[in-house]
Amino acid sequence: MTTLRTVPRSRTTLSSQSMRHTKIPTLMFKSASEVDKHVAQIVERLIRDNLANGTPTVLGLPTGSTPIGVYRELIRLHRDEGLDLSHVLTFNLDEYYPMLPTSIHSYNRWMRANFFDHVNIPEQSINIPRGDIPPEEVDAFCESYEQAIERAGGIQLQLLGIGRTGHIGFNEPGSWRNSRTRMVQLDPQTRADAASSFFGDENVPLQAITMGVETILAAKEIVIIALGEHKAAIVRKTIEGEITDEVTASFLQDHPRVTFVVDEAAAGHLTAVETPWLAGRVNWTPQLEQRAVIWLSQAAGKPLPKLCRADFMEYHLHELLRDKGPIEAIRQRAFDRLLEGICPRPGGDKPQTVIVFSPHPDDDVISMGGTLITLADQGHDVHIAYQTSGNIAVHDRAALRHIDFVRQLHAIFKQESDQTRDLDRRMREAIARKQPDEPDSSEVQKIKALIRQTEATTAADTAGVPADKLHFLNLPFYQTGKVDKAPITAADVEIIAELLRKLRPAQVYLAGDLSDPHGTHRMCSQAAIQAIDVVAAEGIKPEVWLYRGAWQEYEPHEIERAVPLSPEVVDRKKQAIFRHESQKDAPLYPGSDAREFWVRAEERTKRTAAIYNQMGLPEFYAVEAFVRYHGQL
Repeated sequence: MTTLRTVPRSRTTLSSQSMRHTKIPTLMFKSASEVDKHVAQIVERLIRDNLANGTPTVLGLPTGSTPIGVYRELIRLHRDEGLDLSHVLTFNLDEYYPMLPTSIHSYNRWMRANFFDHVNIPEQSINIPRGDIPPEEVDAFCESYEQAIERAGGIQLQLLGIGRTGHIGFNEPGSWRNSRTRMVQLDPQTRADAASSFFGDENVPLQAITMGVETILAAKEIVIIALGEHKAAIVRKTIEGEITDEVTASFLQDHPRVTFVVDEAAAGHLTAVETPWLAGRVNWTPQLEQRAVIWLSQAAGKPLPKLCRADFMEYHLHELLRDKGPIEAIRQRAFDRLLEGICPRPGGDKPQTVIVFSPHPDDDVISMGGTLITLADQGHDVHIAYQTSGNIAVHDRAALRHIDFVRQLHAIFKQESDQTRDLDRRMREAIARKQPDEPDSSEVQKIKALIRQTEATTAADTAGVPADKLHFLNLPFYQTGKVDKAPITAADVEIIAELLRKLRPAQVYLAGDLSDPHGTHRMCSQAAIQAIDVVAAEGIKPEVWLYRGAWQEYEPHEIERAVPLSPEVVDRKKQAIFRHESQKDAPLYPGSDAREFWVRAEERTKRTAAIYNQMGLPEFYAVEAFVRYHGQL
């Protein structure tokens, strides 16, 4: 096992934790933003040191949502702190094939829009694999790319992300350790993960050109980044498992200067995080004790009240008994904490104002529809704030159906005019002209936004929230027409702050998803948190609760509020989800889970109820789970 090297200090000191029992030195930070700053500081220090020594800096660079925060921080350092990148040479990891450099999906265009256009790296120093060359020229190009790296003296610092298959670059499972820059076939999982950026998996290229594993391992230093819960499983395989070509990132275990940098969500399955008592002595905080006892209940297959001394001994929790015993007290504390969190009246006994922030127009009913119904039925003044239009997730066929409906409606009532006919023609032509992987025209985007808005309105009404309690915020960061969004700005924050000032809520509910740190859910919640901080200084201080989305739920040791749902409430929740017709049956961006959203939501809440029952708690039909916001997403 390699030893963890010391990272040079920079102007900002960030709090990280060095993981134990990993085969690759690993640093964990609380948030993605802290990871971004730390990695940017490593790059900054290398560039400044090389400038002081009169030598160029050679960087290997990735693309995608993982490194975008690093690039934004480097841009800030260049703009605000004078970081000079004029002596930097770059080599990008990969590019889709075939792919024109001008395509909105080209990594060439992505790198320029998100980094190169904002710093002073000379054009001649930028190297990106070409996706626009004839097939017969690919091998020669790949060889020339290797030679260019060699002429530059080799890559000094290689930045990497990691795919859910464990790929680095596009070195998919089965890639050889001695592979060099080449054409590869993309794994189905990789293509599925890229589907949202291409407006459907049918538009994702089948091939790519990528640096090889050996090319990457030849770098003098490597920093690999993982962010979000969806990376937790592959992070554990990579840095705690065996070296295997089925997880190409595991080859990094042999590199002498590599550091894995993760946020808490991506580190969630590491032994030192998930079950730290198996990695050595721990400080038994109430939170860690709760986690251990719940884990023991599930591992032993016993309700909490039935756990005995032998179970604690068999599952290596003897130190917990010694430090926090007797066993009766440990069992009772765990049981009581869970029992106290069961909350059939989430809004309290007196009517109060509640705002549910929904990143997309259906997250409210999918994620916490049962609680939404409960709050409304119990007499609270419930408002829903839809933070984005969700228009990019509407199929063209749905837009055409609504356009056709409006045209026929005007014809039936003899209200058709030249203006409506011209609008109809323009929108039909815009949809017909659009390539499968291109964004919509502004007019079509408005139609699709209206579809989502009307669906949200009828869904909210089904949940008991009338139209005059709905707020369509249309935050500016989302209005790019593409899957990639702009950064959160003061304009986004102020829109939310104004709503908070107007309603002065006692409770606020936000999306707490960690599956994509640069995705819409997280960005919407970050904007809301910033707004909550702004109005707190004005005396507006609501309770803030976090919910999860359609892809995962909080684990039982995390849950601070469990709202039980009856069969009737679950059925109303399902009916509310059904009102989002454009997202039913085959949503444009279903993710890696093929189930319909109502199925995911129902099975998720029933699973939580089953876990509570298995631990010896009261039996419910379904349960929605929440965590109170404690100052960190």
